[in-house]
Amino acid sequence: MPRTTDFGVTPPDDKTLVKSFLKDDRFLILSPNMYNMLGIGTTQLYNDRVVYNHKRHGSFELGRLKFRFHRKQNFPSVLTKEFLLVDLVSNLKTLAEDETTLLQQVKRKAAEMNTVKLRKVVDRYGSTKAKKFFAPLLQKPLSNG
Repeated sequence: MPRTTDFGVTPPDDKTLVKSFLKDDRFLILSPNMYNMLGIGTTQLYNDRVVYNHKRHGSFELGRLKFRFHRKQNFPSVLTKEFLLVDLVSNLKTLAEDETTLLQQVKRKAAEMNTVKLRKVVDRYGSTKAKKFFAPLLQKPLSNG
């Protein structure tokens, strides 16, 4: 239900829209813009949101916002920096960034992360491409931080 403020009617937040659309609360919303938070040199801004869920697949407009729904068996209930890094590698082809430069920065960032946490995320949620990319990095002792 939209709220009314001094500035007019406010749209519902993303989570409310998606929950109503899916009639389910098992989903994870993220935006490729969130990769910018990793500090690996991504700079592009994107106008859509990605929704990992168990029910729907496709692009939909909800409340004048674009959502790309991806049906996945496994995704975390809470977004972490480890998941974002693995997801970035899994979805590299969809980004408007230089792949070679970005992958070098991902290697640098992976070396700063907790190896145990990163390995678990790669094993559980990584695409085949991400698993192949991270395999040699996770063989070596990385950081515990």
